[in-house]
Amino acid sequence: MKLKKYHSLLIVLIAGLIGFAIHKTLLYFLVSSTIESQFQYSVALLYLLFTLFSAFIVFALNMVFQNMKNYVGYAFLFLTTLKMIIAYLLVKPILAIHLPYTSIEKTNFFLIFIYFLIIETLATIRILNNKQ
Repeated sequence: MKLKKYHSLLIVLIAGLIGFAIHKTLLYFLVSSTIESQFQYSVALLYLLFTLFSAFIVFALNMVFQNMKNYVGYAFLFLTTLKMIIAYLLVKPILAIHLPYTSIEKTNFFLIFIYFLIIETLATIRILNNKQ
């Protein structure tokens, strides 16, 4: 069935939406909106970027799985490394700023990064388990 091969992609999108809703709710209760407005990147923008990155990675891994099943792990490592480089370039301005609430923004960034890394890893495991 054609829809089944995009199941992992759908999971990434749903997990991104759920993660965003939970994160935004926690921020609403724990951090004032004036502090959040001073962030270099909004939480919504970060979730959008990382959801797109993760969706691309899972889509590419599905394509690699269809064509060259033995190279899915290598593709995952390459694409994740590429995502890490892009994430570093995004976080570099945050690391350079030393404002009172910068630690909250750094924590947000790294939590979102790790959250999507876990999602990608689980999606990759699911793709690899279909190999058998």
